[in-house]
Amino acid sequence: MKVTESRYKNRQLHIEDYLQMVSAEQKEYAEVFDYSKIAEKSGVITDYWTNNLLDLILRKGNLNNAYKRVKKNKGKGGIDGMQVDELLPFLRENQDSLIQEIREGKYKPNPVRRVEIPKETKGEFRKLGVPTVVDRVIQQAIAQELSPIYEEQFSENSFGFRPKRGAHDALRQCQKNVNDGYVYVVDMDLEKFFDTVCQNKLIEVLSRTIKDGRVISLIHKYLNAGVIANGMFERTEVGMPQGGPLSPLLSNVMLNELDKELENRGHRFVRYADDCMIFCKSRKSAERTLKNIIPFIEKKLFLKVNRKKTEVAHISTVKYLGYSFYRHKGKCRFRVHPKSVAKMKNRIRELTDRNKGISNEVREKKYQEYVRGWVEYFRLADMKKLLQKTDEWARRRIRAVYWKQWKKIKTKCRMLKALGLEDWKAKELANSRKGYWRMAKVLNQIFSNKIIAKLGYTSMLDYYLVVYEY
Repeated sequence: MKVTESRYKNRQLHIEDYLQMVSAEQKEYAEVFDYSKIAEKSGVITDYWTNNLLDLILRKGNLNNAYKRVKKNKGKGGIDGMQVDELLPFLRENQDSLIQEIREGKYKPNPVRRVEIPKETKGEFRKLGVPTVVDRVIQQAIAQELSPIYEEQFSENSFGFRPKRGAHDALRQCQKNVNDGYVYVVDMDLEKFFDTVCQNKLIEVLSRTIKDGRVISLIHKYLNAGVIANGMFERTEVGMPQGGPLSPLLSNVMLNELDKELENRGHRFVRYADDCMIFCKSRKSAERTLKNIIPFIEKKLFLKVNRKKTEVAHISTVKYLGYSFYRHKGKCRFRVHPKSVAKMKNRIRELTDRNKGISNEVREKKYQEYVRGWVEYFRLADMKKLLQKTDEWARRRIRAVYWKQWKKIKTKCRMLKALGLEDWKAKELANSRKGYWRMAKVLNQIFSNKIIAKLGYTSMLDYYLVVYEY
């Protein structure tokens, strides 16, 4: 039996809720949360800093928007096994009791499900915590009300997990700093940030703004909900789970303390999530900055600086958000970092593996999605030559895939003639004993780039020339 569902199994839906449900079924996203007391006051704008913040979070409209967001994001279920598709009927049936428990402070979040994602560094894993879908809705509702409050407090130099801001904005700010002469950086790495956040410090920071103790208590419960790893329960008295809707906002709330300190000291910096770079005009200045900021991070914020990965370096040697930097005619420009290139090629190898048992349609779709997404992200970089060579290499791999699929000599001969080859030449190539990789080169002119493009394999260079920002 599902953990969350069992809690509300015996509770019945009121007649008025049933009537709302029937009318709502006509829409894709039905009115999941609807209750008369809140609906009557839903048009009243209340000061965020009063004791009514929980009421704002539990408003009908806010909760319905939270449900829509969770539904849109999909994702796997938590420890109770409930999936996103099961969320709507559950919420319709149990909305009243769920809201009442939250109001009375009796609601107890479920532990998160531990998931480990491999990092770029071999042998290292990023620990994610997947909340139940019900908890995701509640967290999302909290985040939606808190975000506009904290947006007014956040630094202009912070770009991660914020509306209308992203990695490209962070990179452009880096570029501006370099063009202004700040060519040395403190490349800051916080060791296992999400796993080492001091919860008491975070609660203290939150309490400066949030005056509704019920909201603070609810957030604290989520921090302390625990984790299920390999079937065993683990307490979470330190850190916060990375993977829930609330975590990105809480990370920014915590690291905003660092932002304010850097601004007070007059430093130029760029922060994207926990990736922070402080810009200086000389190496000595950068070294002095690093030495002076570490005590604040470790003794005031109770976070740990990774000494091995934190360094003072010239901007030309730094990797940031997958990019590297170089100067051309006195101006800062971008390249794709070699590690990002290697990662991209490994992914293309996987997608064009001729031994992988997937249909051509699936392969073509996945290839196109990956290529377009990758080029979109790295469109700030100068990489025409890189993409030209990558396209040639990838197309050769694609030809090798099809050559292997044709298998029999008759099939090869038929396909080659369909591509416009003369009968005698088609028979000659079909009977060739050359390997797949060598034959892929032979097929270069016959199995042309245009044909590969028509099959759905997007040219990285062609797409780059469309989206590149000069």
